[in-house]
Amino acid sequence: MTLKHIFLSAGLVASLQVFAGNEDRVGSAGASHLLVNPWARSGALGDASYANSNGLEATYMNIAGLAFTEKTQLKFNYSNWMGSAGIALNGAGVAQRISDSEVFSISVQSMNYGDIPITTVANPEGNIGFFSPRMNIFSVGYAKEFSSSIYGGINFKVISESISNMKANGIAIDAGIRYVSGEQDQLKFGITLKNVGPVMRYKGDGLAQQVTYVSTGYIASLEQRSATFELPSLLGIGGSYDFIFNESNKLNLALGFTANSFMKDQFRIGLDYGIAKESMAFNLRAGFCYENGMFNEETRSSAFSGPSAGFSIDALVGENKNALGIEYATRFAGVFGIIHTVGATISLK
Repeated sequence: MTLKHIFLSAGLVASLQVFAGNEDRVGSAGASHLLVNPWARSGALGDASYANSNGLEATYMNIAGLAFTEKTQLKFNYSNWMGSAGIALNGAGVAQRISDSEVFSISVQSMNYGDIPITTVANPEGNIGFFSPRMNIFSVGYAKEFSSSIYGGINFKVISESISNMKANGIAIDAGIRYVSGEQDQLKFGITLKNVGPVMRYKGDGLAQQVTYVSTGYIASLEQRSATFELPSLLGIGGSYDFIFNESNKLNLALGFTANSFMKDQFRIGLDYGIAKESMAFNLRAGFCYENGMFNEETRSSAFSGPSAGFSIDALVGENKNALGIEYATRFAGVFGIIHTVGATISLK
């Protein structure tokens, strides 16, 4: 069995598990930061780019797109997650082509909630120190070009969540396929299965309690067992088409559908208009994500209110004409405010 058949079989089998979910299970999964896109370019498109995200952006959207990395790519993005909530979201990674058809990547996604005062029953006002909750995802990706039309990839993720006295660790796998067609490769289809893995459980001193046995007077620590929680697995399907007006102007239309196991299904659309002249390129992006009941805050299951937008500027710099890109995205999170994502991408030849 070839690697291509393994990807296809895994996607078909696991997709049955994803479609078993329904919106009645909203909020019952954990590790929800797996659903957070740290990258600006695909975020500006409303996460609709299952079929056309390339390079490190594809490690979140569809790992098959990693195969389109030319040689070496480095990327860093920062977001003020949930607007005024004071949460810092950082994403960074490196992708490296290792053969004519294979690309390897390493990326990290970190969510920092800042310093929170420690309070106890005896000290409800605090003044006894601070703790810093953190959520991290460490990813190792691999993508391969099977032919001029078919690309596939797989992404292994290690998940870590911690507060002052408890932590949880887990693993998950993403897999994706992309199909490219057309005289100028303008038509693309993509399918990805994300966040498939075993359940997670919190452990630590926060679940322990010191007790004294009345009969003997002995003091002992008893640790309670926490409940397990599942990962927010999903199936993403998308397509895109490039309207090529001339050598310098192009408009990409991206459509996406997300079948969530633990929240409502979502329909996505994104537009990316690009202008390229000599050694510079400018892209203007906009997107929208729709789910049932999203226009009513009481029935909305996502913090996002729908629209997103952004832009990027890329230029060839240095003697080797390496590409340096600056990118920005904004997403609207209702009562939380506006999420801004800024970052840079360096592509080495």
